[in-house]
Amino acid sequence: MNYEHVFDHLNILPEPFAVCELNGSCDLGLGQDAAAVLHYVLSGEGMLELKSCPDIPIKPGTLILVPALQAHTLRSYGARNDPIPDCKPAELQLQHLLKPSQDDGAEGQLIALCAHIRVGLRGAENVVDLIRSPLVENICENNPLHATLRALLHEIGTPTTGSRAMIQALLTQCMIEILRRRLNEDDSGLRWMAALRDPQVWDALRAMLDAPGDPHTVDSLAERVGMSRSTFANRFSAAYGSGPIDLLRDLRLRKAAVLLRDTNTPVKRIAHLVGFSSRTAFSRLFEQRIGESPQQFRKTQLEKLR
Repeated sequence: MNYEHVFDHLNILPEPFAVCELNGSCDLGLGQDAAAVLHYVLSGEGMLELKSCPDIPIKPGTLILVPALQAHTLRSYGARNDPIPDCKPAELQLQHLLKPSQDDGAEGQLIALCAHIRVGLRGAENVVDLIRSPLVENICENNPLHATLRALLHEIGTPTTGSRAMIQALLTQCMIEILRRRLNEDDSGLRWMAALRDPQVWDALRAMLDAPGDPHTVDSLAERVGMSRSTFANRFSAAYGSGPIDLLRDLRLRKAAVLLRDTNTPVKRIAHLVGFSSRTAFSRLFEQRIGESPQQFRKTQLEKLR
């Protein structure tokens, strides 16, 4: 499938929020985020650890898009590397997540720029929530985009007027690169893009993305797109890789996570807004999937913002 027209309509919105600096050999736990997070490794070597998949080796030029609500940890090997400018994230209104060395003799640093990512497509918001497994790409030195690494280090080390806007523009280029390369490699994490070949399935996907709290069922979605229940279920699974209700459940939890992080809305009200008939049912599923109660998740997210 030719995806050129898809990229013409993508609206990629990176929002840088932190610089991670690991000195020497150490780990930095980043927990779960309510939004998808892009990590761009600017210096150092190590691993990114997730419970959902094998450890991912990282080095300068590694891009990793971590889906929302997936706990992960950065690990630095503490290897010596080429000198880099001192980072000044505070001047860019970025958090500085600093982890000191556990070994006084280690001098190597691992530096990663972190950004929340939103992606709109054909009027639908947050299509990045359709990505359910990490996307990984390494920008090697002969890739023209490798220059973004030095450019980002420059903007972080010597911030000036327009630096934040420049960082966002550079990260947008990186997101386009990771998406097109993963598409060319038939990455299963982007299988949902196959739904674009089926306008009826895309219509159902968009309905769930736009309003996950609506009382969607397989029957109502099938009726919306003019199919029988069985035909719709089969075509949806063929295009997306799972059933519509499994996806809807994930979208509801992600929407709830954003509301818990960004608002003071009571948990009972959030449960209703994302399509649950009772607070108890919502809280039970949230804790089962996320590993924290809604109240504890909200507290954790607020602590991360301090």
